[in-house]
Amino acid sequence: MKKSITQKTMTRAKNKSIDLIDGVFNVSDAADIINSVLDVKINYHKLKRLSRTEGNINDLCEYDNARIDELIKAKEDTRIFFNELRQSGKKLKINGIISIEEA
Repeated sequence: MKKSITQKTMTRAKNKSIDLIDGVFNVSDAADIINSVLDVKINYHKLKRLSRTEGNINDLCEYDNARIDELIKAKEDTRIFFNELRQSGKKLKINGIISIEEA
């Protein structure tokens, strides 16, 4: 009986979805949420890059640098997007699901 429970637990552990953001927001709140998520990701890659270069000053951290640049660009694009919508008074629906799968 224990083996069956363990197998089910392992099967469930292979895939996971997290409903991170789900709702309707005014433009300012939507901008705050998206900027916060982007800031966390940017800081994650900056810390990872710092950690790698402390261990090896010759490491170019190409992936982290490219990802940081992509995220900074995305942050600028969303800033422009939200600024254009700010005066509209419209609400925005955000649905952000994180899907985790075994690679």
